Amino acid sequence: MIPKDATASALELARRVLVIEADAVRALITRLDERFLAAVSLILGCQGRVIVSGIGKSGHIARKIASTLSSTGTPAYFVHPAEASHGDLGMVKRDDVFIAISNSGESAELVEILPVVKRLGAKLIAITGNAGSTLAREANVNLDAAVKEEACPHNLAPTASTTAALALGDALAVTLLDARGFSATDFALHHPRGQLPRQALANQALMHVTDVMRAGADVPKVPDGATLREAILEMTRGGIGMTAVLDSAGRIRGIFTDGDLRRAFERITDFGATRVAEVMSAGPRTIRPEALAVEAVEIMERHKVNQLLVVDAGGGLVGALNMHDLFRAKVI
Repeated sequence: MIPKDATASALELARRVLVIEADAVRALITRLDERFLAAVSLILGCQGRVIVSGIGKSGHIARKIASTLSSTGTPAYFVHPAEASHGDLGMVKRDDVFIAISNSGESAELVEILPVVKRLGAKLIAITGNAGSTLAREANVNLDAAVKEEACPHNLAPTASTTAALALGDALAVTLLDARGFSATDFALHHPRGQLPRQALANQALMHVTDVMRAGADVPKVPDGATLREAILEMTRGGIGMTAVLDSAGRIRGIFTDGDLRRAFERITDFGATRVAEVMSAGPRTIRPEALAVEAVEIMERHKVNQLLVVDAGGGLVGALNMHDLFRAKVI
């Protein structure tokens, strides 16, 4: 317990710490320039991963920056520089960006692995408090995180310097988030147990196909003996860019889409005489009504289709949906 006569001085010291750290972050604002933009461009152009590294207190900051980048649309991971020199440098590839954090810019563990990082061809971004240091000189981009003083009364313990480095890392992450168009829904996808975007999670993770599909008379369908003209009329009525094609038993034989229609125009002259079965796509993609709606998104994206037929356990047609239905339901 703090003695009564020391309470005032304790509060004063605590306030001084906050002022020093706030001033350290505030000073970064005027130093943001083309070097920061160059760092953002390097990361946006990265075809691999972002590796963040640091030792001691800077190592803890590096871990947090890597975590923030990963959760906001920039795949990143932390590598301990000491472990890196014992084999973990195998993580680093030519297409990567390596972010090295050191207030002095002379941390032996980081300086030691610099030649290997450069030889591997990875781009190097340094966050240092010493623009003349080894790390700063050898980096493709050096971000100036210098502070006037540490908040420690002895000006020794990393306090203001680590706060400044962390703030720069957050500035990078948020700038990259904005540049990538990373949305609240994307954030929800990366935080399935989080509280923040609960509505987005409910829409995206818990909605089922049966909740968004069209059913009954809203499902466009024609028998396989229908003419191409009849199929076009039914597809127009349905308004989802396709019609299912059914055999005499009502089972799905194929699908006729806008794409099939465009291809038919190239070779068909008599739309009243041609049967839809001659120009449809056989073996269409299907999904069960109890599947998650996000599974429909995955199937559409993987197979580059815009519509899906919904079938029951026996393969009978029970519904249909297209990408617009998923947009409307805010699944995507």
